[in-house]
Amino acid sequence: MGPTCSGKTALAIEAAQTLPIDIINVDSALVYRGLDIGAARPSDEELAAAPHRLLGFRELNMPYSAADFRADALREIEQIHANGKLPLLVGGTILYFKALVEGLAPLPEADPAVRAEITALAESKGWPAVHAALAQVDPVSAERLKSTDRQRLQRALEVHRVTGRPLSAFHADHHTTVTQNRDGLSEFSAFPWPVYSAALVPPDRAWLHHMIEQRFRQMLEQGLVEEVQGLRQLPEIHRNLPAMKAVGYRQVWDYLDGQYDYDSMVERGIIATRQLAKRQFTWLRKWPYLHGFDSNDASQRQALVEQLAKICKSVFS
Repeated sequence: MGPTCSGKTALAIEAAQTLPIDIINVDSALVYRGLDIGAARPSDEELAAAPHRLLGFRELNMPYSAADFRADALREIEQIHANGKLPLLVGGTILYFKALVEGLAPLPEADPAVRAEITALAESKGWPAVHAALAQVDPVSAERLKSTDRQRLQRALEVHRVTGRPLSAFHADHHTTVTQNRDGLSEFSAFPWPVYSAALVPPDRAWLHHMIEQRFRQMLEQGLVEEVQGLRQLPEIHRNLPAMKAVGYRQVWDYLDGQYDYDSMVERGIIATRQLAKRQFTWLRKWPYLHGFDSNDASQRQALVEQLAKICKSVFS
């Protein structure tokens, strides 16, 4: 795990060259087919050297949830074990990691009729009206969600209308315990295998901000605007799709819509990426039994690879 621009992918690919591991992508943008430049998709050469599972397989107009990821990742982990290897899950979508090891609260299936009612409310009075309706029945969820978070607002209000219980109550009832075994691995009650949780973390936030700006400008040089222009030509693609809310893509989309000029788009894209990194740090601070490594220190990066080798050796010896 780790914030954006911390070097997770490069280190994982390096480790995969010598260790009996298969990489599973844990990045919510990279699950989509067609999000390449702005999602920092590994190059074809890198993928040839170290294939990634759950990368670029979902259509852009198809939503993908944490529950979807958990089901897919559990299947991939089983296959990797069957092949005599260990899975290395790599990415910055910490919510996906959390859903995988802690499980998810049991929620009702989607109800098309109720969703249609909520969509009608949004179309007639706007999504702030949906947010206000949620606040009346589930103030805890409403406090957590922004009025622009359409997908989660719809789901939270849908759950209440279907069950009569607030979504926050379902989450409050869901408990997962975690302990550390004598080998230093974490054991989650909702996950069938022990886990080694590691994070590449830059100690200097100013350095990370510089790297974020440098990479976003590099993405623009590589053709990010042109990539989004191409996506806009697809009849099934529109701005409100979850895939198009990925950092960088939504700022370029709004620029192409004429909402602001090029320089403002660049500034907004950099700021949004920094905000993403801040949220990732917040998630990581709460992660139990996390082993942190300085992403800027070559010796610590090597120490992480050596730790992975040690784990592999203990499993296969």
